[in-house]
Amino acid sequence: MSDIFREVDEDVQRDRLAEFWEKYSIAVYGLAVAVVVGTAIFAYLRHQKQTEAEAAGALYEAAETLASQKKPEAAARAFDELARTAPQGYRILSRLRAAGETGLTDRAAGVKAFDLIAAEPGLDPLLVDLARLRAGLLRVDEADKTELEQRFTALLNGPFRHSAREFLGLAALKRGDYESAGKYFDQLVVDPNAPANLRQRVQALLSVVRGGGKFAAPAAAEPAQK
Repeated sequence: MSDIFREVDEDVQRDRLAEFWEKYSIAVYGLAVAVVVGTAIFAYLRHQKQTEAEAAGALYEAAETLASQKKPEAAARAFDELARTAPQGYRILSRLRAAGETGLTDRAAGVKAFDLIAAEPGLDPLLVDLARLRAGLLRVDEADKTELEQRFTALLNGPFRHSAREFLGLAALKRGDYESAGKYFDQLVVDPNAPANLRQRVQALLSVVRGGGKFAAPAAAEPAQK
């Protein structure tokens, strides 16, 4: 008797399976095709991305070669082209390099290019500060105190704070503002996180500050009291 019930149960299951397959077979085939096509597209895009990255890397190296050969105009054009056509990772780096090469032949154009990068919405803060620093360096010999403070003050609490203080001090020293120059240089000397070579360089500049614009040798130590 149990065999009869088992056979009936199996017949019912086969009927249900057949009914399910008749109703949903197209959807099952469609899902299988979608998985295969999706996998193929993903593999293609990954390969395409790798190919584009390799091509962009080669072009970036070629542009760097032009820069090392002291051909700033050609290098700037090459980096500009990369900034328009390269994958995202290379674009901002290419824009920074293009601005730098442009600044070698046209400071005003270089400053404008760096300022545009610094104003880019959503850009990594580190790259924003780098663009601000580079723009400020191009203006340090020509800008007045107000402009330089506007450009560098925003950097005084970031990763480029040491460079910002040094150039603010140099600009103050150049215009004869020894008090401001001494303030910025003193901050660098007492900063334990400032690079050692920078502190040594600033120590020499402090001698100029104390000499009123002329190099002043460190004062001799007083003889010890008996």
